[in-house]
Amino acid sequence: MSVKDTRARITKRAALEFEDGMYASLGIGIPLLASNYISPNLVVHLHSENGILGLGPFPLKEEVDADLINAGKQTVTIFPGGCFFSSDNSFAMIRAGHIHLTMLGAMQVSKYGELANWMIPRKKAKGMGGAMDSVSSIKTKVVVTMLHCTKANEHKILEKCMMPLTGKRCVGPIIMEKAMFDIHKKKELTRIELWEGLTVEDSQKSTGSAFAISPHLRPVQQVAI
Repeated sequence: MSVKDTRARITKRAALEFEDGMYASLGIGIPLLASNYISPNLVVHLHSENGILGLGPFPLKEEVDADLINAGKQTVTIFPGGCFFSSDNSFAMIRAGHIHLTMLGAMQVSKYGELANWMIPRKKAKGMGGAMDSVSSIKTKVVVTMLHCTKANEHKILEKCMMPLTGKRCVGPIIMEKAMFDIHKKKELTRIELWEGLTVEDSQKSTGSAFAISPHLRPVQQVAI
């Protein structure tokens, strides 16, 4: 499967995490792409860390406004009724739990829900940015989208994260190209969905931690297009 097809597979599953009336903050990459598949029957208020609420789709060429950007410095549009505010107010919203869903990528996730996604040891990092704030509230559902393994074929789900942590016991669902897992704060890592055509062993080989299998295991769902 090509990288493009793999990303599309994860993106279409991630889009099912949106619910009507939800306030959501999305990381760059697959999480932002997932917003393109939000059902027209749902109203989802998209938040950007740099102080925007009411993000619309990416602009057409003739709509681009260089002064209107998201936290990833990508040009964006704003839905009618959208608003702007300072970054300190933006992070206050996040830390206070007013954002229902945070969806972001990760370098490593432990079976206990620990998240590492802000730096690689011995490589230059400009700073943590808003990553730690994004996963700080227990009221916020944290969804991770990522591949099972790195380009060097190293596992991304581990018994314990080896990279500096962004947050402890904060991750819930993990959406990947072979399976979907969930991490309940009082239970162990559990596989809840498996892509059709794959076996238990296929995802087991790509996972660096023991996990339970849900008695209600089902094929991975995807948004209808």
